[in-house]
Amino acid sequence: MTEWLPEHLAAAEREAGTPFDLTACVREPIHRLGGVQSYGALIAVKAGRITVASENAAAVLGFDLPPDDSFLTGEQWAMLWSLVDADTGQTATMPVQLHDRRFDVTVHLADGHVVLEFEPTPGSPEVVTMYAPVRRALTRLQRAGTVGDACRAAVREIREITGYDRVVAYRFESADGPGEVIAEEVVDDWEPWLGLWFPATDIPPQARRLYEQNWIRVIADVDDTTARLVPAVLPGTGEPLDLSLSVLRTVSPFHLEYLRNIGVTASMSVSLLDGGRLWGLIACHGRAPKALSPQTRAACEFFGVALSLHLAALRERDEAAARDRSREVIARLLERYSTDLPARWSQNPAGLDQVIGCDAVVVRIDGVVSPHGVDAEQAGRVLAGLSVPAPGEVWHSDTVDGPFPGALVLPFGADGDCIVWLRRERTVTRRWAADPSTPVVLGPHGQRLTPRGSTAVFLASVRGRSAGWTTTDLVMAVELGRAVMGVAVAQARQLALLNVDLDSFAHAAAHDLKEPLRGIANTSTFIIEDAADGMDPVTLRRLESIQRLATRMDELLNALLDYSRLGRTELDRSPVLLSDAVARALEVAGPRLSEAAVTVDIADTSVSLTADPVLLEQVLVNLLVNAGKYARPGGGTVTVGLSGDALFVRDDGIGMPAHLREQAFQLFRRLHPEAGRDGSGAGLAIVRRIAERHGGQAWAGESPGGGTTVWVTFGSRDRQ
Repeated sequence: MTEWLPEHLAAAEREAGTPFDLTACVREPIHRLGGVQSYGALIAVKAGRITVASENAAAVLGFDLPPDDSFLTGEQWAMLWSLVDADTGQTATMPVQLHDRRFDVTVHLADGHVVLEFEPTPGSPEVVTMYAPVRRALTRLQRAGTVGDACRAAVREIREITGYDRVVAYRFESADGPGEVIAEEVVDDWEPWLGLWFPATDIPPQARRLYEQNWIRVIADVDDTTARLVPAVLPGTGEPLDLSLSVLRTVSPFHLEYLRNIGVTASMSVSLLDGGRLWGLIACHGRAPKALSPQTRAACEFFGVALSLHLAALRERDEAAARDRSREVIARLLERYSTDLPARWSQNPAGLDQVIGCDAVVVRIDGVVSPHGVDAEQAGRVLAGLSVPAPGEVWHSDTVDGPFPGALVLPFGADGDCIVWLRRERTVTRRWAADPSTPVVLGPHGQRLTPRGSTAVFLASVRGRSAGWTTTDLVMAVELGRAVMGVAVAQARQLALLNVDLDSFAHAAAHDLKEPLRGIANTSTFIIEDAADGMDPVTLRRLESIQRLATRMDELLNALLDYSRLGRTELDRSPVLLSDAVARALEVAGPRLSEAAVTVDIADTSVSLTADPVLLEQVLVNLLVNAGKYARPGGGTVTVGLSGDALFVRDDGIGMPAHLREQAFQLFRRLHPEAGRDGSGAGLAIVRRIAERHGGQAWAGESPGGGTTVWVTFGSRDRQ
C-alpha cells in the first residue's frame, strides 16, 4: 500500500520532468572534485615545493604564494609536522599568524602531499567558551539509558552548540539501506521530520564511505562559488588531489541540489559509527550560511565520538543481557536432555523458541520433521524451500517466500539434520519523505536526487518480510550448535571408554569361562565313556545334553572373543583384490557352502578395495557361511561384488523379513533358530563392528527374486 497523506499534496512535485539516471550520482568521485569551499584556502606541499593551491589562496591569505614552502616559518612548519599522523591519517588543527592575519590551519596527508587548509580566525578564540557546553552535553549523554534518550539528548545539545535551525538523529536500517529520523530539534516554522524515512539513494555508497573516514562534514553555503584547485590534476597521476580528509572539500552538485530542494543553505553532518561502520548521522540544517570555526567543529566531532561510543555501549549491554537469557535457556535444555542430542529435541522442540525469539520451530533429524508452532504440512513446505548450510555455519533470511519470511537454520551433520527458527511476516507502515517507488527526476534547478521540493509525505507498507535476525540471534544459534557438539563429543568420548571397558570385560569373561566350561565338557565325556553301559537312558540323555550345551556355550564364547578382539585390533589398511580376498575366505567357508550346494560368483574379478585384509576376510567368511547356512533346499548361488564404494554379498536363500533386518546385526541374535540353522548369532554383529572400525556401515536388503543382500562399506575411498 502506498498513499499520499491528503494534507500534504505537493504542487511542486507535479512539475517533475524527465527521469534522472541515479547511477551518475553513484559513480561520482566526490573525494576528487578538484575544489574547496571559498571561505578558506588549500595549499598542498611536496618536497618543499607547492604542488597544488586553490585559486583563491592569495585572496584568502592576503599575499601571492611563493613557489616553495617559505610562506610559513621554520618554526611553524615544525609545529605542523609534529601534528601530522601518518599512521592514523587523521587531521589536526593549529592557529597560525601570517603577516597581519590569523588563521586556523588544518593539516593532513594525501597522495604523498602535506595538505594545509586555511580558515580565517574570527575575533576571539572559542576554546574557553566551548568547554562548558561540551561538558554539559556529555553529562546529559551519560544519563541516557536508551538509544532514543541518547539521540534526543544529542540533537538538543548540538543545536545549542551550533545554532542550526534543524538537528536530527538519523539511523540507517542497514549498511546500504534507508534511514529513519529517530530524534529531532527544529525551529517552530519548519515542518518536523521525526519518524520520517529517507530513501537509501539520499546518501550514495561513496558518500557513506567518506562518512566512515571523516567524523564531521560542514557545508557553509550551498550557493558558494567553488574555488578550483590549480593544477586540476596532480603531475604524473592524472588524478585530482584526494580530498577525502579535507575540511573544506567542495560539494557534489547532486547534493547541493538536494539541499536546495529542502530549503537548506548550510549543513553539518556528524558520523555515528559502530565498530567502524556507519550506524547513522547527526544531520544539521540551517536556512542561512554558516561557517563553523574549527573549535566548534572539534566540539561537535568530540560529541559525535562520545555518542557513538555510548550507543555502542548501550547496544552491547542489551545484547549481553539477551545472550545471558538465551544461555540460561540453553543450559536448562542441555540439562533436561543430557543425552542423544539433538534427537531429543525432535521429540519435543518446545524451549528452542526461548533460545531465539520466533513464532515457530522445526527440527529435522534423520529425515523426521518435528514442528512446534506450525503444522506439519507447512513445516515440510518451509524446509523444502530452505538452504541448509554446512555444519558450523548458519543461514538466515527475512524474505523467504511463504507465511514465514524469517528463517534461521542451524545444521547438524551433513544429512540435512537441522533446527529452523521461523518468524511470520511483520507488516510495517513507514512514513516516507518521498515516494520511494517514484523515479528520481530532473527538476527546474537541474539534477534532483529526490523529490524534496515540498513537504510531501508518503505512507508505504513493507510486506513479505519478518523482523530481522540480530547479531545476538546468530551468535546464540552458533553457541547452541557448539554446545550440542560439545555434548556429542563428550558422549562419544564416554561411549568410547565404555566400549573399551566392555571389550575388556567381554574378553576376560570369555577367556575365563572357557576353562570351567572345558572341565564340564570333559567330565561329561569321561562319565559317558566310563559308565554309559550301566546308566539308565534318562541319565544318559541328560549327560549328552550337557555335552551339547557345553559345545554351544564354547561357540558363543569363541564368538564373544572374536567380537571383543575387534575393538582391540589396530587396522592395517591396504588395497586388496576382491577375488583374492574371496579365495582366502572360501578356504574357511567353502565346506559349509559345498554342504549346502551353494556356488560363489564374483561379479568383477578385477576390482579391489582398501581395507584391513584380515578383517575383510573375516567379513567375507561370516557372510559366505551365512549364505550357506540359510540357503534353500537344493542349493543356490552367492554373488560377491562392489557397487560404488559398497561391498555386497547377495544370496538367493530364504531371506529375512524387512522388519527384522536391523535386529539381525545385534550380537547373539538369531532369526532362524530352527534345526539345521546352527550358529552363534554373532556373524552379522561382527561384520558391522568391522565396518564401523573402518568408519563404514553394514546393512541388509532384499535380493532381486528373493534372498538377502548384505552391504558393507569401509569408509571413504573404499574402491580402487
